[in-house]
Formats: sequence, C-alpha cells, structure tokens
Amino acid sequence: MRELSVKTDSKIVLLVLDGLGGLPFQPGGETELEAASTPNLDRLAEKSDLGLSRPVAAGVTPGSGPGHLGLFGYDPVEYLVGRGVLSALGVGLEMTKNDLAARINFATLDPSGEISDRRAGRIGSDEGSRLVDLLNENLSIDGVETTVRHEKEYRAVVVFRAEGTSGSLSDTDPQKTGLAPLPVEPQDSSNGSQKKGAAIANEFVRQANEILADQHPANTVLLRGFGMHPALPLFEETYRLNAAAIASYPMYKGLARLAGMELLQEGRGISGEIDALEQNFAGHDFFFIHIKPTDAAGEDGDFDRKVSVIEEVDALIPRITSLEPDALAITGDHGTPAKMKAHSWHGVPFLLASDYTLPTSSKFGERSCAGGSLGTFPAQEIMGLLMGNALKLNKFGA
Repeated sequence: MRELSVKTDSKIVLLVLDGLGGLPFQPGGETELEAASTPNLDRLAEKSDLGLSRPVAAGVTPGSGPGHLGLFGYDPVEYLVGRGVLSALGVGLEMTKNDLAARINFATLDPSGEISDRRAGRIGSDEGSRLVDLLNENLSIDGVETTVRHEKEYRAVVVFRAEGTSGSLSDTDPQKTGLAPLPVEPQDSSNGSQKKGAAIANEFVRQANEILADQHPANTVLLRGFGMHPALPLFEETYRLNAAAIASYPMYKGLARLAGMELLQEGRGISGEIDALEQNFAGHDFFFIHIKPTDAAGEDGDFDRKVSVIEEVDALIPRITSLEPDALAITGDHGTPAKMKAHSWHGVPFLLASDYTLPTSSKFGERSCAGGSLGTFPAQEIMGLLMGNALKLNKFGA
C-alpha cells in the first residue's frame, strides 16, 4: 500500500455500524439486518459489491479494538493494542512510553463478594463522572502518577505513569455475574515489569473498593484491556489519505487517533454524526463514521431495538450518497447477535458502492452478502478494496 497509494481528489467513506452482524433467534428466521426495513441500503446493494468480512480468523471472536484495526488495514494479531490505550487516547490523554492504561467498568459487588452487575445498572454519565472525581481525590499509590478519566456512562479509564511496567496483564472482569472479580496477574510470572504492573493495578482496585464501598450501585471497578502505547503506521504514511473520524464514544476516537486520523466534532445522535460528515466533506478524502447503538442493543439481547437502530441509519443513507463519495463501504467491526448478547465470530455483512462493482443482490443482509461477489474475505482487505474502487492505487508490477 505504501508503494502503490497515490494522492487523488476522490473521496472514501467507511460507515461502521458496531456489532452489525446478527443471527436469527429461530432456525430459518431472519437476522436483525434482514428483519429491518432498509429500502436505502437495499437500493445501494443493487449496485454494490457484497460479501462477509472475517475480522480476525475463522471462529475467533474479536474485541472492538482488533475488529476496527482490521477495518483500517492493520493485522490485529500483529498490532496488539490494549483497550485501555484506546480509551485513554479517546478522552484526550497523552501517553508516554512509561504509561500503563486500563479500561474501567464501574460495577456492583454484592455482600458475598461476587459481581451482580458488570455495568452497575448502566449508570449515567453524570454519576460516572462524579465517581471518577471521587477516585482522583482519594487515590494515592506510592511512586505512581495515577490519572482516572471518565469515558461515558459506566465506563472510565485509568493511566498509571511509572517506570518499568508492562501491559501484559490479565483482566479483573470475570465476564459473568455471580463470580468474584479476578486479581490482576502477569502473563509471565517471572517478568519483573509485568509483576510491577500487576502490583500497581491490584493496589488501585483495593483502594477503589474502599473509596466506593458506600456507593450504590457502583461500588467496585473492573479493569480490562491493559496496554502500553504501540507504534502504528499512520494512515497518511500508508495510504496518502487526509483521514478524519466521526465517533461519539471515546474508545473509537482513540482508535482513530492511533491511526493518525483527525477527530471531527460530532453532533447529537446518529443524525449529528452525518451532520459532521456534511460539514467537513470538502476538507478530507477519507471519513470513518462509527455508529455505536447497534452493538449496545445486541449486547442487551434486544433484537427489536437493534432492528430499529439499523432502520434509523438506513433513513440517513441518502444524506451520505448525496455527497457522492467515490467509494462507500457499510459494514461492522464484528457481529453482536441479540441471540448471544455478546460479540461473535460470524462473518460481518459488507457493502461497497462505487462505479466499479459487480452487483449480485437487491438486498443487504447476511445471506445476500454470503452469496455476493466478494464472498468471505479478511477484514484487512477492506482498505485495499476502498482504495482500489476510489482509484487511489497504482498498478502493481509491469
């Protein structure tokens, strides 16, 4: 890509509906995308390449970080980025080589010491921000500069600044209710940097539990996605793109910053993100737009709400197509079927509209994408497809 990419005036839009892929609740039934009324997406499908993307590998369920890195053309196995790093960058923290970051979920610990709610009843952002202030005012770890920053609702991020730490640490989140939080453990018990990082994180949890003991429902913290700042090739260097990102959640802003994209100020709700695209369309040649509510509905097991979000996005598609991007891709970073209430390993529906496609269906859904011209392919190839369809790649070889 670095050798073949050329700077042109053509424009690319990558619209990502987080957790788009789904499953039917009953055999032979429809997925959320198939059940949704999507006349605009279906019209796009009539002139688009369709396929299913594989985020990491067959049978492997990706987190949001690896899922998006694949969309951006990075090998998610080679570039391991802790979710804490993405959250820290997303809320505007600057990270040095000595910084260890972790994602925080405020959670509910019952009297028996087990987690009864991993998201503390999805407390609102005002309450989450108050709890972060409480932690910052009362936490003190010897020899460590500790910064807690609110992210959104029940989510926050902590950055520990101390020499000689490592991000190769286990999470405290047991991923299920009815279980006790786990201690932070080094992946290699003989590694001094990992042992130091684990000791700092466990002391943070101990103090946080004391500080939050009288709070309800958020009386504990769960830590996950430990990481140090990685070095990623930037979009401008690799693709010669002046790239911009429009996202409402800090983590996805962090992913964009990591790739070297400019963060654009989004408006309120999904429509507000399209407002930002329209207002900034002349100033950039690549736009990443992130839509979060599809994933949230899937994780809640709410099939109908996920359908409703997809329909809301569909109604906004004409505003995007009226800008006449040279290549428009619509997809997800992974599946989040309401049936599973979690991310999944299934292929993710992918649509690519340009003047150079081979249409195969008049419907945008999992089954039509499975039979599309692109078949099932690695998500890492999406950037190449977008660049090619926008005529931004020179010929390879003589």
